[in-house]
Amino acid sequence: MGYMASNSRYDKMIYNRCGNSGLKLPAISLGLWHNFGYEDSFENSRLLIQKAFDLGITHFDLANNYGPPEGSAENNFGRILKMDLASHRDEMIISTKAGYYMWPGPYGDWGSKKYLTASLDKSLQRMGIDYVDIFYHHRPDPNTPLEETMNALDLMVRQGKALYIGLSNYKAEDTQKAVSILKRLGTPFVISQVSYSLLNRWIEEKLQQVLSEEGIGTIAFVPLAQGLLTNKYLKGIPADSRAAGSSKFLSSKDITEEKLKKIYTLNEIANERGQSLAQMALAWVLREGKVTSALIGASKVNQIEENVAALDNLDFTKEETNKIEKTLMD
Repeated sequence: MGYMASNSRYDKMIYNRCGNSGLKLPAISLGLWHNFGYEDSFENSRLLIQKAFDLGITHFDLANNYGPPEGSAENNFGRILKMDLASHRDEMIISTKAGYYMWPGPYGDWGSKKYLTASLDKSLQRMGIDYVDIFYHHRPDPNTPLEETMNALDLMVRQGKALYIGLSNYKAEDTQKAVSILKRLGTPFVISQVSYSLLNRWIEEKLQQVLSEEGIGTIAFVPLAQGLLTNKYLKGIPADSRAAGSSKFLSSKDITEEKLKKIYTLNEIANERGQSLAQMALAWVLREGKVTSALIGASKVNQIEENVAALDNLDFTKEETNKIEKTLMD
C-alpha cells in the first residue's frame, strides 16, 4: 500500500502570513540542502518528506545546486512528489533557487538573465512540475546590474513559472534597492531567506527593519547553527558529526571553549523551559512573529518530530530572555 497522508496533518502546525502577502508558510519548513541527494538513501529521504508533510510542513525548500551532486535533490524530490504527493500539489509550497555554480562556462553561475531563466527551466524539469511557488535569487551578483537580475525574476512570474519571488543572502542595502525595482515592476517579492540563529544575529542590525517596513516575510536558514544548537556537541565532537568531517560549513575549529560554554548555559535554560536546546533555538528564532518560518534540515524522522514540537512553547518570559541575552553577551 502506498503513502497515505495523515488526516491530522493540519491540527497542530502554525501557519504565518508571509509579510503583507496572502501567502502563508508553516512555522517550520523543511530544507533539502543535505540528505536528499544521490549520495543519500532515497528511502530515508522519502520517509523524511512523508513525515514532514504528515506533521503539517507544507513548505519544501530546494535549490538548483542541492545534492550532492548538484541537481540531485531536485531530481529525488521530483520522484517522491510523483510517487507520494502528486495529488497534494495544491497543498504544498515548493521553492527553489539559482545563483551558485551549476554548469561550466560563463552562463552557469551568479545572476544574469541568461543563467536564471535557464536554471529555473532545468529545475522544473528535474522536479517534474510546471511552476514553483517561490523562486529565489540565491546570492547577490556583484557583476550583474541589479535591474537585470530583478527583471529576470519578474519574467519568471509573468511566464507562470513562479508564483512569488524571493531573495536569499541579500543584506539590507541591496534588499532595499531590490524592493524599489520590484515595486516598479509589480513583482510579488514576498520573502527574504537569511542565516539567523542564537549564535548569528546579523539581520537584527538593519535588515529586519527593512523587511518589516516593506512587508516582506523572513525565513531563517541554519537556525540550529549547523547542529551546534542541538545536543550533538554537548559531550564533545562525535565521530560521525559534520564538524568531525570535511564540511566547509562547520569544522572542529569552530567549536571553541567560549562557544561551548554559551551552548551549555543555553541548554540549561532550555531544560528549565521543558525543551531541548534545538527546540528552544527554533522557538527563539520565531519569537515575537518577526520570522515567518524556521528552515530545518534533517537526516532522521525523529529530528523532524522534535523540531516541530518546539511550537508547543514559543513564548519567553522576560527572565528567560534576559538570561539568554546575558549568555550570548558574556
